[in-house]
Amino acid sequence: MLQIPVLRENTAQVLAGLEKRNFRNAAQEVQSILDLDQKRRTLQTERDELLSRANSLAKEIGGLMKNGQKDQAEQLKTETAELKLKTKALDEEVQQLEHDLQQALYKIPNVPHASVPAGKSSEDNEVVLEHVAIPQLPENAQPHWELIKQYDIIDFDLGNKITGAGFPVYKGQGARLQRALINFFLDEAIKAGYYEVQPPILVNEASGIATGQLPDKEGQMYHDKADNLYLIPTAEVPITNLYRDEIIAEGKLPIKNVGYTPCFRREAGSWGADVRGLNRLHQFDKVEIVQIQAPEKSYEALEEMSQHIQGLLQKLELPYRVLRLCGGDMGFTSALTYDMEVYSAAQGRWLEVSSCSNFETYQANRLKLRQRTEGGKPQLLHTLNGSALALPRIVAALLENNQTPEGIKLPKVLHSYLGFEMITK
Repeated sequence: MLQIPVLRENTAQVLAGLEKRNFRNAAQEVQSILDLDQKRRTLQTERDELLSRANSLAKEIGGLMKNGQKDQAEQLKTETAELKLKTKALDEEVQQLEHDLQQALYKIPNVPHASVPAGKSSEDNEVVLEHVAIPQLPENAQPHWELIKQYDIIDFDLGNKITGAGFPVYKGQGARLQRALINFFLDEAIKAGYYEVQPPILVNEASGIATGQLPDKEGQMYHDKADNLYLIPTAEVPITNLYRDEIIAEGKLPIKNVGYTPCFRREAGSWGADVRGLNRLHQFDKVEIVQIQAPEKSYEALEEMSQHIQGLLQKLELPYRVLRLCGGDMGFTSALTYDMEVYSAAQGRWLEVSSCSNFETYQANRLKLRQRTEGGKPQLLHTLNGSALALPRIVAALLENNQTPEGIKLPKVLHSYLGFEMITK
């Protein structure tokens, strides 16, 4: 969440950023927070003055008792008791204001980086680069949802029987392709200096709040009410929360982690060409890279992460492009996001396979994730993450773009992981 001093001292800049996001009633929401903060600070000052007065009286009472002036001491004791009651009442009011302030701050999204273009939807995103060589497919080329039936590698009907729509069963060469991609992505991240972790796929409410999925995306997450735990929508949540309530030693940065997890999202659609087959699922596999960086180095790290993800796409021999998301299409917590899309030749459309974002201090403020610099106060760090990569649409593009009359040729970089070079019937 945004820091109150930033809202207080840079109000115009914050409002300009929220306008770029098309955030409704930004001025009223921000002013409401500033009013709550002013009231809280006024009450805190009043409480501190009462406490100071009570401490002074306590010293006077001790002196009076030593001098045998019991009546005067008793009068001051009565005043002290009244001060304690007033202080207690102010404490309760301050605590309520702090709660209200926190809830109000949760509703305000991050302020976009200066380079983020204005816009309302994905149509306004900026194409940063294209790495495109559109494959020439045979005349009878099929979309991946037909190919998976022909080659019997993914079964949506079985998944629907076991669980429901959006939960496919991967079989035979399809299952081996999943495993190969996961291992390839992990190995490439480790080569790039990332440290592998395998986190839980259920998180508590505090973890969801810390990375910004809650309360903003509560309706999009699978929730176990009995234990108040959430299935993760991305490994970003548990991996970033490894560092919640931590003060990182100055020499320990950057922190670079990678993890594979299944991911679960309730919002996945169930109709239309855009969500057909592997295009959108309720459960899918993903390898995630996460960095914790010093503020002055975070945008350099973002470019490095983008290059790493692009390197994966190049090794998979997939045509891709990089988009800088506009204010209206960005995630709630992000300051700047690059989306990577691959071209799916049989569908004739671009498919998003990765988002790579810098959150600046927005998550770190919720996480209380800081670094103590030499001789200074602890400062909030910057958090970043990126999909490296999400599997379903990668698989869709690999199947569609590499189909031949003999079978589906797979990129050379996967051969050693797969133990075969082509998916055949």
